[in-house]
Amino acid sequence: MILRDKFFIGGQWVSPSSTDTIDVHNAGTGAVMGKVPAGGAKDIDAAVAAARAAFEGWNATPAVQRAEYLQKISDGLKARAAELGSTIAQEVGMPIKLSGRIQAGLPIANFSNYSRLLNDFKFEERIGNSLVVREPVGVVGAITPWNYPLHQIALKVAPALAAGCTVVLKPSEVAPFNAFILAEVIEAAGLPKGVFNLVTGFGPAAGEALVKHPQVDMISFTGSTRAGKRISEVAAQTVKRVALELGGKSASVILEDADLAAAVKGTVTGCYLNSGQTCTALTRMLVPASKYDEAAKLAVEAAKGFTLGDPMSEATRLGPLSSQMQLDRVRDYIKKGVAEGAELLTGGADQPEGLPGGYFVKPTIFGKVKNSMTIAQEEIFGPVLSIIAYQDEEEAIRIANDSPYGLAGAVWSKDDAHAQKVARRIRAGQVDVNGGAFNMNAPFGGFKQSGHGREAGVYGLEEFLEYKSLQLKG
Repeated sequence: MILRDKFFIGGQWVSPSSTDTIDVHNAGTGAVMGKVPAGGAKDIDAAVAAARAAFEGWNATPAVQRAEYLQKISDGLKARAAELGSTIAQEVGMPIKLSGRIQAGLPIANFSNYSRLLNDFKFEERIGNSLVVREPVGVVGAITPWNYPLHQIALKVAPALAAGCTVVLKPSEVAPFNAFILAEVIEAAGLPKGVFNLVTGFGPAAGEALVKHPQVDMISFTGSTRAGKRISEVAAQTVKRVALELGGKSASVILEDADLAAAVKGTVTGCYLNSGQTCTALTRMLVPASKYDEAAKLAVEAAKGFTLGDPMSEATRLGPLSSQMQLDRVRDYIKKGVAEGAELLTGGADQPEGLPGGYFVKPTIFGKVKNSMTIAQEEIFGPVLSIIAYQDEEEAIRIANDSPYGLAGAVWSKDDAHAQKVARRIRAGQVDVNGGAFNMNAPFGGFKQSGHGREAGVYGLEEFLEYKSLQLKG
């Protein structure tokens, strides 16, 4: 049982304003694995005051020194990598082998990467008679999700600190323990008091208090589109900057000349990563109508390779969902897919055999899906793939773009130039071409209701900076 009973505010571990707590559940068993405090407006007020008091000093800290702190944080996380991988595997359900590499590895790499980027970043330049200066936006409220908890924290906290901002972090209450490990690492790194602050709590209490706080200059949020809309409404009252990374319903467009086996396998893998709890998951597979039967057969075979099981087992390829709420949501979508006439090719909503506990859903594939169906339009956030047949390339592009979301996608073709031409026509923030690898220095973010703003690399650093022009005489 992990018990956390204090917040990290102003460089100290302080008691919360109330005795209310939040149960955190083990995704693999469903049992309570620990508790964290349920913070509220008073706790947020204290954290924001600490961040505001620390801002001027941190802003004045030379970039080279800020870079040294970021590298210390990266080194501290690396020293606790095994603990982080194990903790997040239990919180979220990602299999331990992947959790160590992704859930712990990516945050470690991102803190180090922002340390390196700071050494080359130019905070000012001369334009005619003006000196154009880039300054930190101020106090940043970071509200982060549970699916890649520490990774999403790192994509906000690291560039914000690099820019010279101070931070108040409100992590997801579903997977909060990794954030406490980060706070301990930051404390050990000797970051000045108040530069980083941690408060846990529910969105309607702690989250809303942070978003509406007049002393917070920017909110960076990753989560659902519904919550993002609410944040935009509340933040507008104080006209603060808002960066949103929201939902997705990404299309994987398999063109007529693609290597069908490789494309289908890549799409299924892209759909099922982290049990489908990935905002960029390739949940719609678009295939030529003439190749539908073969593609469906290949997809079912690929799904069979995703072995369900205990996320702490090295043999597991598909872990549980993160919570009972998520389990109920995904099962409801599967039932809705059947009710609306999609063909259930494999999987389903019933409890997997041999796994009586935990939040498990079978790897599921629907065939003969129409893009107007609920399962093709709404983000399910589970291991559920929809196969949609198209008649020609123009229809494939139209279907891919027929979505309120625009976060990611994929295109497959034996002709790279052809694939890139189609990828340019897909209205999404990032499109994988023939299985291109994730690039931590490329901008990450979406079009349409997938949000606005970009994270990762120098683009993520720029989100936390304001322009100032000094008009010089002579």
